Amino acid sequence: MRYYIIAGEASGDLHASNLMAALRQKDTSADFRVWGGDLMQQAGGVLVKHYRDLAFMGFLEVAKNIRTILGNFKFCKQDIKTYQPDVLILVDYPGFNLRMAKWAKREGIRVFYYISPQIWAWNAKRVHAIKRDVERMFVILPFEKDFYKKYDVEVDFVGHPLLDVIPQNKQKQNDNNTIALLPGSRRQEISRMLSIMLEVVPFFPEYRFVIAGAPSIPADFYQPFLQNKKIELVHNQTYQLLQNAQAALVTSGTATLETALFNVPQVVCYRGNTLSYRIARRLVKVKYISLVNLIMDKAVVKELIQDELTLDNLKIELKNLIGLGDLSGLQDNYLQLKEKLGGAGAAERTADFMLAQLRKSMDDRP
Repeated sequence: MRYYIIAGEASGDLHASNLMAALRQKDTSADFRVWGGDLMQQAGGVLVKHYRDLAFMGFLEVAKNIRTILGNFKFCKQDIKTYQPDVLILVDYPGFNLRMAKWAKREGIRVFYYISPQIWAWNAKRVHAIKRDVERMFVILPFEKDFYKKYDVEVDFVGHPLLDVIPQNKQKQNDNNTIALLPGSRRQEISRMLSIMLEVVPFFPEYRFVIAGAPSIPADFYQPFLQNKKIELVHNQTYQLLQNAQAALVTSGTATLETALFNVPQVVCYRGNTLSYRIARRLVKVKYISLVNLIMDKAVVKELIQDELTLDNLKIELKNLIGLGDLSGLQDNYLQLKEKLGGAGAAERTADFMLAQLRKSMDDRP
């Protein structure tokens, strides 16, 4: 079968590449044309657009780049028409993908969605568009199935794909002095968050601070932040870094969940453009910003958001993490988190569901 897959971020590239591998194992004739990144290309997809050319954050950034964004929509539609896939698989990235789903439905193209947009956080009315335009949704967070059920939308909970890529049951090294810095995956985000995170470095002279470089961002982008000799940069080693970190400062997003799955104490950080943040604050309907706290439905990890993200608060919270003598409470919460996420095998389960749906529909044709 012919699969057209659209992922617009580094995490989507990772999870889509694993899904592609699972599909190819079960469908030996699989052919992939993709919007994504290096991992999807390595998995055998013909890469049409790289996600680094698609990343625009916040309302103002989108507005400033609207011509490029509209051009991407036009190009994508024509490319799909030319390719004529058996199914369009959308991976998260809602600003682009929900519009593509609407168009594909009108064109008679089958649409599957892997990794639901976070419509439970804001603008829940988009569930009606998903119900109309998406043939099947495959969700990775346990509470999403109940959310969709309220709107009479049947979805498949497949477990979280991070459990397939993060080594399980490895013992942490607790005798180190490494603080991991995970400032995000986009240039705008990294510039804003890393500047704030690095302010704490002089107050912890006995610790080694290591930045996890984003896969799509070149090392020279980080050079202005590396003037202090105590600051290091690693690329493509985020999981090795977390495996050995004593604590972490993490920009909100998937990285908060990754950090928890490595059992690392963390402070979750977020500060956005002031106007964009004020708009988002009016729209967002959830109590927490980190996936860890959202899934557990309680404040397991500390969140410092917008005006609360100050040097004084960062110093206090990081000292608290480093000074924790008994981490059993946090580790118990992290263990419960893993149990809620389901077992490993999300990509394989998703591939099974997708192929069963595709083949059933083909068998039902007159």
